[in-house]
Amino acid sequence: MEIKIHAIHFETSEKLEKFIEKKVSKLGKFNDEIGRIEVSLKVVKPETAMNKEAALKVVLPGTELFAQEVCNTFEEAIDKTVESLVRQASKYKEKQKNR
Repeated sequence: MEIKIHAIHFETSEKLEKFIEKKVSKLGKFNDEIGRIEVSLKVVKPETAMNKEAALKVVLPGTELFAQEVCNTFEEAIDKTVESLVRQASKYKEKQKNR
């Protein structure tokens, strides 16, 4: 499983990258067919609260799963997007079993 992190218009810290890799790697437990995970981080309207946007795209054979959240911190946004993708990956795996 390959993890790509894209920070738009800023540099990520090593601490944030390790946090992202740790959280995102949990998705591998729910579906072992994951080929690549793309993480996009962006600051939306810097003068407001709730301005950290995280978007995750999980590439599976034949489909892609996507989740996006805007929160106060990137860590919180990553947590919420990973939770959403866990649900999506579980549903996708169930659908594949029923075929």
